[in-house]
Amino acid sequence: MNNQYLIIYQFTSLYEVLKETEFDFNFKIIKVLNDKSLDNEIKDLNKKYLIITKKKLSNFNNQYVLNDLPIKFTKLIEKFNIEFLKQQFNHQSEINIGDYKININSREIVSKNQLKLKLTEKEINIILYLSNTEGTVKINELQKNVWGYQLDLETHTVETHIYRLRKKFLKIFDDKNFILSKKNGYEI
Repeated sequence: MNNQYLIIYQFTSLYEVLKETEFDFNFKIIKVLNDKSLDNEIKDLNKKYLIITKKKLSNFNNQYVLNDLPIKFTKLIEKFNIEFLKQQFNHQSEINIGDYKININSREIVSKNQLKLKLTEKEINIILYLSNTEGTVKINELQKNVWGYQLDLETHTVETHIYRLRKKFLKIFDDKNFILSKKNGYEI
């Protein structure tokens, strides 16, 4: 069984119907009747849950409001699976790098204190390559692996991109040490 949880909030009739056929699903079904119980349930589920409710809950994420009733049972299960897939996609698109979190989908990097910086695709690729490589990354290695350039090509593309990226980090995050210049290249 998958470790995804479908939390049915104050919707006992739906819970009873789904519970009868739970073995056919890729998720475990939980019934919750109040906010306190809901808090306790989601505390340890590591964002792998979907709350099904009749009306929007203001203090909770990952919810699907089921207000278009009646609905075919197969269509309902399809909607749940789509919501779980969206969550999985969004979760996989977030990468932690030091004190920052990159969202690849939105092309944003967010600091601990929630400051945001929009990045280009190339800037994201530079940051990811530097963060996934141990030690100092040489300029010609970045040219080859991020830009696809030949190793003997004479260009200042890498230096220019790094300079602009460091300038953005200094302006938005006041961080002059995110990408460090080393004797033979760069590192995070």
